Amino acid sequence: MIKSLSKYFSWIAIATFCMALPAYSQEETIQIKKPGVITDFTPPTPIVVKGYSGEVAKVLNFDLTVMGFKEVEEGGAQYTLSGSNNGSVQGQLSFGKTVIFSKVYTGSSLRSQAHRLADEVVFKLTGVQGIAESRIAFCGYNILGGGQGKKGEIYVSDFDGYNAKSVTSDDVDVCDPCWVPGRLAMFYTSYKSVYPRIFYQNLTSGERRVFSSYPGMNAGSAVSPDGTKVAMVLSRTGSSEIWVKDLSGGEARQLTTSAHQASGPCWSPDSSTICFSAVVGGRTSLYKVSASGGGMERVRTDGVGRPTEPDWSPDGKWIAFTSQASDFSICVIPASGGSATPIVTGQDPSWAPNSRTLVYVKRSGTEHLVLSVLDVPTKQYKDAYRVTGNHSNNSQPSWAR
Repeated sequence: MIKSLSKYFSWIAIATFCMALPAYSQEETIQIKKPGVITDFTPPTPIVVKGYSGEVAKVLNFDLTVMGFKEVEEGGAQYTLSGSNNGSVQGQLSFGKTVIFSKVYTGSSLRSQAHRLADEVVFKLTGVQGIAESRIAFCGYNILGGGQGKKGEIYVSDFDGYNAKSVTSDDVDVCDPCWVPGRLAMFYTSYKSVYPRIFYQNLTSGERRVFSSYPGMNAGSAVSPDGTKVAMVLSRTGSSEIWVKDLSGGEARQLTTSAHQASGPCWSPDSSTICFSAVVGGRTSLYKVSASGGGMERVRTDGVGRPTEPDWSPDGKWIAFTSQASDFSICVIPASGGSATPIVTGQDPSWAPNSRTLVYVKRSGTEHLVLSVLDVPTKQYKDAYRVTGNHSNNSQPSWAR
């Protein structure tokens, strides 16, 4: 049973309660011990942020909130981030009277400089790389009157939704974007043909080619962390099953034979195992199967029903998923299975490289789907900028790793 969701992440809060720290040079990292158990809730680390204005102030608030911090008034925290954004972003992080680092950021935009400052704060206090300069892919489309409008496209943006660029421009239904680890390339499903096919696209050169076009459904592509294989859902045998194919090409191999309505495959960090959702015996559950073949193993998700859309954390310790019981909710379990911890209302989670933050989909009002970025241990979240405007759906996020 998960005892709670905060002990594993409470390392970022531990620093808040330290009574003193030695002086640190600008190049040193403060190493904080990280307990190994997730708990329900960790109070965010209070920090004073002053001297910034406009877009830079908003960027810092977004980034620090979804990485476990909370802005407070002076006197309410031991950490102070002070600086300015007159032409370039300058930042100084202090613990009481001790200066942890002081730095001026130049080049690119003020928004990018602010992201770099936020990442530096996180790294200096935790020893873990920040995520503010990472990217996400997602589906986006406008909703017009009567539900009619332009078909969806695949977009890539900063993790907060800004600086979005379209990957596709086909004006057809698309889904399931998935990054190739460590590369500016991705897979996705497109309905350009009679039946859905999986495409590979190089984002640098623009090269695009069909990767899987078997009769029936070709969907749910997920690239192994070592970048050599692609798991996917095919219906070529009559039911939706998990298949795997070398990224370089060749014939697909069927891994499951009884996983009716299989969906949402994801990989273990060592690229040996695939987790997915399936209906077996009329019951929706999570399952694992070896990438080399073998029997299916059910993954316990005690306390919640109808688990779908799993995603394995990069550190290998956790699986986030959607529970489709009375409402859609984001839940987390240990990678070995067990008692599920509901975190927030929403669906389709994707882990950040830090194995702490999730991007997921939530409903805004009665119609629109928006992306939101969640700090799991503190349960703080911020809605991402919607690339296609207020009358839009943004969904199926995939965090680049």
